[in-house]
Amino acid sequence: MAVSKKDSEEQEFLRQYNIHDYDIPLTSVDLVIFTIRDNLLQVLLVKRGDHPYKGKWALPGGFIDVQRDTNLDATALRKLREKTGVEAPYLEQLQGFGSKDRDPRGWSSTFVYFALISSETVELRHGAGADEAVWYPLEGQNAQKPVVKLAFDHSAILELALQRLRSKVEYTSLPAYLLPAEFTLSELQQVYEIILGRPLDKSSFRKRIKEGDFLDELPGRQRLGSNRPAQLFAVRAGLASASFNPLSRA
Repeated sequence: MAVSKKDSEEQEFLRQYNIHDYDIPLTSVDLVIFTIRDNLLQVLLVKRGDHPYKGKWALPGGFIDVQRDTNLDATALRKLREKTGVEAPYLEQLQGFGSKDRDPRGWSSTFVYFALISSETVELRHGAGADEAVWYPLEGQNAQKPVVKLAFDHSAILELALQRLRSKVEYTSLPAYLLPAEFTLSELQQVYEIILGRPLDKSSFRKRIKEGDFLDELPGRQRLGSNRPAQLFAVRAGLASASFNPLSRA
């Protein structure tokens, strides 16, 4: 097929174009990874091993690898695997941040993702610029940022991610992704209560669970405990999120 004059001109332009003729901001992806541990909402933090902010706590993340990453989601998934060794059952892009002063190295931008994960099978990893990785508890209903001051603008990023999570908990099924693959309804209610910072009425909650229709009962699967065995459930396969209002008493 013959190449049109317009296509030929386009190809010649791209052949001669040098991306380095223009200033390019530092571009990264950062992750806000939430989990539930010890009946507390917790976030993954890493201690920076290199300058800038060497020795300071930060959200995990890193620069986009233009040779390996086909898009932003690929960068986020790669960084998630590097830090936790697993795929998150839920990963969502939160927002982009950029300015001339968020990074002392120069003008920078970052695309932030937040992930919900069960920490039971996660083995935290560090390296690649991080000396340590820990789960950090975010206590109390009004806890909008950690006690420690985070590097860069990560405290503001974490605050926004918490706001997003707490808004979604009021109308979606997303908190179920903070649990293992199999869980009881009592465990699910506890997760909602931990994030909201207050108790929920059991009968109303279970009524809304049924109406939300996002769980599958696992036949023959029960959790044994001091009381009678509790039925196990799982998030319906292929369902990312369902509309669900755990606060309604109607």
